[in-house]
Amino acid sequence: MDKNLASRPKVKVAFWTTESTLAYLLLLPAIAVLIAFMLYPIVYVFLTSLYKTNRIGNLVEFIETDNFKTLFSRREFWEVTIRSVIWTVLAVSAKTLVGLTIALLLNVDFKGRKLARTLVILPWASSVPISAMLWQWTYNYDFGLLNYTLKITGLWKHPPHWLGYPLSAFVANLYVDIWIGIPFMALVFLAGLQSVPPNLYEAAEADGASLWQKFYHITLPLLKPVLLIATLLSCLWTFNDFNVIYILTRGGPVNSTDILITFIYKYAFSFLKFGPAAAMAVVAFAILLILSLLYAWFYFKSERY
Repeated sequence: MDKNLASRPKVKVAFWTTESTLAYLLLLPAIAVLIAFMLYPIVYVFLTSLYKTNRIGNLVEFIETDNFKTLFSRREFWEVTIRSVIWTVLAVSAKTLVGLTIALLLNVDFKGRKLARTLVILPWASSVPISAMLWQWTYNYDFGLLNYTLKITGLWKHPPHWLGYPLSAFVANLYVDIWIGIPFMALVFLAGLQSVPPNLYEAAEADGASLWQKFYHITLPLLKPVLLIATLLSCLWTFNDFNVIYILTRGGPVNSTDILITFIYKYAFSFLKFGPAAAMAVVAFAILLILSLLYAWFYFKSERY
């Protein structure tokens, strides 16, 4: 060994100056915020679902699974849960199909494409509560834009009270949710489409492939990971979409537009039944967890092949 090297003093690196330790120290505030505002509420909701509570939400008595038993014995809970599933399936399906169609159109080079892309993003860029309030005015029976247009054009001389009947109110809420959610799906799909190498389409054209064949054999397989991730996010957001329904109809008429998230809110803050509300929140968490795990399984399966 070189004597000069051996005689050099060893430099001790302080523990808190290493890059990894510094990174963890910088992450501590964010971790503390996550624990305080995410992990703790989740744990507390699970705990509350096993207790009887008083009117101000204090835990009074440990009743094990009685809140769940009471919940599962009520017909209204199952109606709301089924409606939540129907709401999510219809909304996400429409957002995916329309969003993909718009993305395919915007991926084509045409005059005014930049303006079209800007117009498409407007519903998503606007605040959801503001958009829902605008649609609430649009659906108004007496002076709403929709009924006014139908009357002056002669298309429907006596249009209905859109938010006053169960079926029409549900469809009206569904339409607004789809309208707000389409731009996100279109932009995500458009980003995925632009990552597809153009030479694949050129080779397919040289082989005489039709437009449908190019979409089915090139676009769809390469877009599959983006489709899975986008639809998963859309499912999670749509299932928990509180703003649209609460602003438009508040779950009415006669709870006909309630989904689980609005029903939980009513149980907790209108009926002050925090135990059953927490039990419903646990059920909603379980549904979304199962859905996420299924999507993850499909995603990694597609990546493997």
